[in-house]
Amino acid sequence: MGAQDFWVVIIVVGFYFQAQVSSSQNLTCNPNDLKALEDFMKGIETVIEGWGNNLSSNCCEWAGITCNSSSSLGLKDSSIDTYRVVKLELPKKRLAGNLSESLGMLDQLRTLNLSHNFLKHSLPIPLFHLPNLELLDLSSNDFSGPIPADIDLPSIQFLEISQNFLNGSLPPSICNNSIRALKLAVNYFTGDLPPGLGNCSALEDLDLSTNALTCTGGLSQGLFRLQKLTRLSIQDNKFSGPLSEEIGNLINLVRLDISTNLFSGTIPDVFHRLRRLQYFVAHSNNFDGQMPPSLSTSPTLSLLNVRNNSLQGSIDLNCSAMTSLATIDLGSNQFYGPIPPNLPSCRHLNNINLARNNFSGQIPESFKNFHSLSYLSLSNCSISNISSALKILQHCQNLTTLVLAKNFRDEELPADPTLYFGRLKVLILGNCGLTGSIPQWLSSSSRLQLLDLSWNYLEGTIPVWFGNFSNLFYLDLSNNSFTGEIPRSITGLQSLIDGSISIQEPSPDFPLFMKRNVSARGLQYNQVWSFPPTLELSNNNLSGPIWPEFGKLRLLHVFDLKCNNLSGPIPSNLSRMTSLETLDMSGNRLSWIIPPSLVNLNFLSKFNVADNELHGMIPAGGQFWTFSSSSFEGGNNNLCGGLTVPCPPEVPDDNPSLGPWPPRKSEKYTGMIIGMAVGFVFGITCFIGIDIYVWTF
Repeated sequence: MGAQDFWVVIIVVGFYFQAQVSSSQNLTCNPNDLKALEDFMKGIETVIEGWGNNLSSNCCEWAGITCNSSSSLGLKDSSIDTYRVVKLELPKKRLAGNLSESLGMLDQLRTLNLSHNFLKHSLPIPLFHLPNLELLDLSSNDFSGPIPADIDLPSIQFLEISQNFLNGSLPPSICNNSIRALKLAVNYFTGDLPPGLGNCSALEDLDLSTNALTCTGGLSQGLFRLQKLTRLSIQDNKFSGPLSEEIGNLINLVRLDISTNLFSGTIPDVFHRLRRLQYFVAHSNNFDGQMPPSLSTSPTLSLLNVRNNSLQGSIDLNCSAMTSLATIDLGSNQFYGPIPPNLPSCRHLNNINLARNNFSGQIPESFKNFHSLSYLSLSNCSISNISSALKILQHCQNLTTLVLAKNFRDEELPADPTLYFGRLKVLILGNCGLTGSIPQWLSSSSRLQLLDLSWNYLEGTIPVWFGNFSNLFYLDLSNNSFTGEIPRSITGLQSLIDGSISIQEPSPDFPLFMKRNVSARGLQYNQVWSFPPTLELSNNNLSGPIWPEFGKLRLLHVFDLKCNNLSGPIPSNLSRMTSLETLDMSGNRLSWIIPPSLVNLNFLSKFNVADNELHGMIPAGGQFWTFSSSSFEGGNNNLCGGLTVPCPPEVPDDNPSLGPWPPRKSEKYTGMIIGMAVGFVFGITCFIGIDIYVWTF
């Protein structure tokens, strides 16, 4: 072909495409589709972004709408070529209201995504009869009621209506041979799995988690025919009975999560058939017996979590076979014997939770070579010799989280200056009954973010170098015997001032601890960054003032100083701790007034200054209206206002040193003071009402 012929071809093709563009520009939205969208808009109570008052009559120009021409869709039944709506995508638009049944008129719709909005009431039946719909995502809304019983979506491939308020049973018609992903998690579905589940022959991802589904006579047999399934998530339901060996028929499974159900009996020994399985999560069931051999030798398994069952026997992992194992959680079972010394030979293993088992002895010497280890929890395992444990574990070069609570009963916290944990970010040694003082070697752990030494018998002063921990946001030294002043350096903890905390590596989904008292449910923290920023120094023998500089800690949530010997005034600067939720200074020797500026602590939900030597008027306004009289009683005989004794009608002296509410002069108000004293309880001991820690590692 010559150059002249080449340019002729280019010009001809150019004219062709120009004609096509001109033609398409003349196309308009199909009238039926326009009517359906207008009706949809009428059911929405909020303004749809991009759908203002000056909407074009061509709906294909509206935000979130995608159209194709009738001819490109192969529609030959119309002499006039129009645009047909094939996609309606308005996720995260804060839409509120009802979903119109008119959407069922969009018969060429391929994608409908209205997820993460505030749509409510029932699901429109016509929506489940769209012949060409391939993707339907209505997740994270407020829909309620059952799924329509008669579903006819012959083209559907992806169906997600998770995180709503839907209830009832799952209809058998929900399955066909085209659907690849079915996600119905976090609703209120009940009953057995539908008998037609086996008809979802192309299904790869099934998520029914967090409902109230049951299984009369075991899981539906149809489930075990889904051989293309790669993800099966049925956790947090009410499935019970033994786990069938037919689970081994799902040979393409990569993720299997059956946790938080009522499964019982032994775990079937079928994992040699699941040759692609990488994640097996079965925690919080009633499994017993030993771990099956095929589970302990799986070469593909990366995460194994069977925490909180009744498994027993010794732990016998074949590390030479388990070449992919990275995380193992066997906590809260009945395993016994020594801690497995061969774990360091699992060369990719970096996260281990063996807490709350019946081990004996010490941490194996082989752990010196555990260079991949990052997270280790061995709390409440009856292990001994903390000195040996720390000498061994300091050789774990990548160790960032170490949880050894409720071990080493009545041993001494070693002061060996050669100990070094340079990469440690979390250290929990609570409830061990340890003696001694805070060792100097801990000062080299400059990356610490969370430190818990509570419920021991530690003595001496709190080291000044704690203020050098620029990443520390959670410090619990409560229930010890520390003396002296609170180091002023703690008021400069940078992470509590500007939040400059960076957790680069994600921590595994292990429960760290649960804190309970007699009136509140436990709070379980599974991630380090979920802990509230805390300074917990209660129940010691600390003395001296509360430093005004504590006001700089604007990101602190919990500040607990109760039951010490602190004295002096309550600094008004504490009102600058704007994130504070708990402020407990009870059981000290604090004097003067309660600073009125504390009413500016808008998030304060717990406040206690009982059993001090305070006087004057209790601040009014803000959260202070919600605090009971018990927050102020016990020794504060000259306090008035709030829900306690009313204050007499007098104009306070304008004395800046005392604030607007000075102390009452005893010679003028003796009768009032006597009246206020009636009903107060004196001599309340510091340890009444102390929270009880229950460690559930």
